[in-house]
Amino acid sequence: MQLNLRGIIPPMVTPLTADKNLDQQSLKGLIEHLLSGGVHGIFLLGSNGEAPSLTYALRKELVTEACQIINGRVPVLVGITDTSFEGSIEMAEHAQASGADAVVIAPPYYFPISDGEMEAYLEDLVPKLPLPFLLYNMPSCTKMNLSMNTVEKAKNMGALGIKDSSGNLEYLYNLIETFQDSPEFAIIVGTEGFLPQAIERGGHGAVAGGANFFPRMFVDLYDASVTKDENKIVEIREKVTHLYDTIYNVGKDFSRITKGIKCALSIMGICDDYMALPLRRFDAGDRERIKTYIEVFEKQGIR
Repeated sequence: MQLNLRGIIPPMVTPLTADKNLDQQSLKGLIEHLLSGGVHGIFLLGSNGEAPSLTYALRKELVTEACQIINGRVPVLVGITDTSFEGSIEMAEHAQASGADAVVIAPPYYFPISDGEMEAYLEDLVPKLPLPFLLYNMPSCTKMNLSMNTVEKAKNMGALGIKDSSGNLEYLYNLIETFQDSPEFAIIVGTEGFLPQAIERGGHGAVAGGANFFPRMFVDLYDASVTKDENKIVEIREKVTHLYDTIYNVGKDFSRITKGIKCALSIMGICDDYMALPLRRFDAGDRERIKTYIEVFEKQGIR
């Protein structure tokens, strides 16, 4: 199966209740918010979905419920990265049974591993997957920056493409150049501010965290990048830069982006901002700052 992975694919947050259960009502509202914003796919159980902090039961419930709500309207990608090999297979099988379209694989976290160990891991894992897979480069969380050689081997094993969240523009350009003769191999950027440069060079889209709360803005940026509408690109990039300077820059914790995204959604009335431990939602002061920023964006008609 060859999915045409293109456009804006939000790494959807996981709506939780105060007692850390899945908030099913908010899940439906969030998904409809994303789809009404024109997104091209939805990525479940990524970093912004707090996947490593959720029980297997909750992860499975999320995948089942989300796939039922989405009901084939856009492709569904499910993160299966885990410290346990068997756990990854279990989640992949559940994703397939729930109706997901592909799984997403990053290097297993905790133990530092070599390129050779990662390649051997994929050789063991990929034949057991019931769905196509997207590779995920997330060195800040996995202790590993995937080499071009490893990505090439993953492609030869059938990878649909790669999501790059290294934050390294040179690495992104290297990916695009290396695989420029394989347009079916999707290069998806995780650093959403890099989207215009990625499209200009031959990339295919973004897994944009900010699209959780402002999906239309990122879809418009993608469309402008594809059509080379320079005036529109400049206009929207200024808004994205302002988002980085405001909503993503509240608090001092490394987790402030994920917390900011959930807080913004809470203020917009889409889902609450309860976090899975060890993360905790913003205090009243930081929440008020996010509220002020959201109000300014909304007055500008951003959605």
